[in-house]
This record gives sequence, C-alpha cells and structure tokens, in this order.
Amino acid sequence: MMQAEAAKSTTSTNSEWKPKHVLRKRILVRYELYLMLFIPIIWYILFKYVPMYGITIAFKDFSATKGILGSPWAGLAHFERFFSSVYFWELLWNTISLSLFQLLFGFPIPILLALLLNEIRLRWLQKLLQNVSYIPHFLSIIVLVGMLNIFLDPETGKINQILMMLGMDSVNFMQKAEWFQTIFVSSGIWQHMGWGSIIYLAALSGIDPTLYEAAKIDGATRLQRIKHVSIPGIMPTIIILFILQIGQLMDVGFEKALLMQNPINASKSDILPTFVYKNGIMGGQFSYTAAAGLFNAVIDFTLLVLVNWFAKKKTDSSLW
Repeated sequence: MMQAEAAKSTTSTNSEWKPKHVLRKRILVRYELYLMLFIPIIWYILFKYVPMYGITIAFKDFSATKGILGSPWAGLAHFERFFSSVYFWELLWNTISLSLFQLLFGFPIPILLALLLNEIRLRWLQKLLQNVSYIPHFLSIIVLVGMLNIFLDPETGKINQILMMLGMDSVNFMQKAEWFQTIFVSSGIWQHMGWGSIIYLAALSGIDPTLYEAAKIDGATRLQRIKHVSIPGIMPTIIILFILQIGQLMDVGFEKALLMQNPINASKSDILPTFVYKNGIMGGQFSYTAAAGLFNAVIDFTLLVLVNWFAKKKTDSSLW
C-alpha cells in the first residue's frame, strides 16, 4: 500500500516537473531563437507597457514642473469637459465615418487582389503584378501626400487636366471637405493593397491542391472553385485580420490626416488623433487630450473584445 502511494506520489511529481523540464530543454536547444525574441519583448515592455503609467495624467491637472506624481488629482473633470465640448460629436463622427469607410473598402480589396493573383497561371505576369502592387507600400506618408497634391492640383494636376479635356470644370480636390474621405481612403487602398495581400497569398498557398483537382473533376468553374475552395480555405485568416482591424478602428492614419488637413477641409479632416496632437502636443493641454486619447483607446479595446467574442462564438477562429 505504501509502495503504491509512493509510486503515485512520484508519478504526480514527475508530471508536475516534466513540462518545466521540457520547456527548459527546448529553450537550451533553440536558445538563438529565444534570444532574438528577447529583443522585441524588451522593446514592448519599455515603449508600450512602461508608458502606460502616463495614462494617469488624464485624471490629474498635470503640470510639467510638478511631474505626474506631484500633480493634483482632477477626477473625471477632463472627460466631462471633453464630452460636453461643442466639437465632441463632430470629432467622433469624423473618426468613426472615416474608419468605417476605410474598413468597408480597404479591407476586402487585398483579399480580392490575392484571389486574382492566385488564379494567374503566367508566372511572369503574376510576379509583375505583385511587384507593381507592393512598391507603393514603401512610400513615406509625406511623399504620398506630396504626390496627391501634384496629381490633384487644380491647374497642373493630371486628374484635372483629364477633366478639362472632357469638357468638365477643374476641381480643387484637396481644398474641398467633401472629397477628403474619398481621397484619404482611395490613396490608402492604392498604397497598401499589395502589401496586405501577402498574408492571404500565403494562406492560399497552404490550401491542399487536391481540393482544386476534386472540384475540377466535379465540373466546378473557376469562380466556383474560388467560392467553395479558396475563400473557405483562407476564411480563418480573414477573420483574424478582421478582428485585428476592428481593434484599431479608431486609430485612423494620424500623420496622413494631419498632412492632408487645411482650414478649408477641417470640418471633415479633424479627427480624434489630430485633435490630440494639436491640443496636446502643440497646445500643451496634456491632461485634457490624454482623456480624449484614453477614450479613443477604450473604444478600440471594447470593439476588439466584442468582435473577438462574437467570432469565437460563431466560428472556430479568434485571437483568444
């Protein structure tokens, strides 16, 4: 009896220590990879987690001379001021409408491009289209906005020259508020659709080729093979990337919006990130804009949790 209990105790002890032993052995065998992982972990800790303490200034009357610890608490006063301001609803609507517009048109196009490239059988043509669509991704935001100003110039811009050739009037696109979102989203699609299609192309390459062969034998057309083989094959990837996109829905491209902004189109181009920059960094209202930025982050976090929960409930794919 005592021997059985001792054996049971030894077995339970081994089962407790075995995972740790396996992990230690795995780290020793692949220590180079873990050393490479150590660098981004340190970066995230220093530049993403440590600065989180600065969120407390949203609840304080922050003074640079007193510091975060020495500044007096203000409670929710800055949030109340922000929510009751005359520009709150305009900022919120501009941010949400631009984000949804970007999600509606910007998210599906890389998927469609990946499906198109996957169906091209001429390797040279496929490589050419890939390279042409990837190159804009490496343009800086400043260069991109400069190109927009050149191409959309009311006098010398190619777009307006084409319009005038067709007998239409010249349009000062960059100075009109109603054109801001269209230009912002369309230029973003052109710049990032090729780069965004890489993950979907990788997912398509992992689909079992026998599924396509079976579909051909059953008489499926190319469109039917895309619908019943390709799209279901990459659906988990689509769901994961959609969740990640929702998680940063309110983080519209700040630099691009700021560079495209001018007093004339400000009614559409003034969004929460640009408001935080102008009033916080340039205006010195650190606590006030920290409250606005925290509100923005809370919306992103809430949407991320809700969409992930819904995806996990309805599908087998989710972030956690």
